[in-house]
Amino acid sequence: MPPRRSYDQYCSAARALDLVGDRWTLLIVRELLAGPRRYTDLHADLPGVSTDVLASRLKDMERDGLATRRRLPPPGAVYVYELTGRGRALLPVLQALGAWGEGELGERRPTDAVRAHWFALPLLRALDGEGLVEVGLEEGEFHLHVGAEDGPVYGDGPVPGEADARLVMDAATCEAIARGETALSQAVRDGRVTVTGDGTPAKALREA
Repeated sequence: MPPRRSYDQYCSAARALDLVGDRWTLLIVRELLAGPRRYTDLHADLPGVSTDVLASRLKDMERDGLATRRRLPPPGAVYVYELTGRGRALLPVLQALGAWGEGELGERRPTDAVRAHWFALPLLRALDGEGLVEVGLEEGEFHLHVGAEDGPVYGDGPVPGEADARLVMDAATCEAIARGETALSQAVRDGRVTVTGDGTPAKALREA
């Protein structure tokens, strides 16, 4: 493997960018915040990345201690990638970057790819308390681990078990929240988001 490129600057921001500044790296982190993922799943949820670039970025992340690769036990017996603790520590970085970039979203372009779970991080920023929150959108369903200190931050599909809260909204509402044009709590008050459940996140939204 070729040596890692470096800015060769004695600055913590430069050192951080040595590790995560390459194109696609932080988006791979975004996907792996959902927990262990197969290479094929990562490639499917990162439209536009070539197989060579994805493989190269994953190898770099393994080398730099951001991700690991392991084989699942039978009957799965497939290899998956997952974040290390250091990789998961990039969550607040991605959250801050997402908040900073809200104004760049604008209206969805015809060429824009979209996955339901890409709205997980914007919604996570708006939720208080702890618990499992299920989200239903026109694009699909995903769930959030609100307040989780380790493990997955979100996942595709319904909550595996009983949800502490369930949110249902249309695409326009979800996109407005992601763009920072309206707060989730305001959308609930306006009746644009339906909230069910008795957990802390649901109560916090109904009382906001």
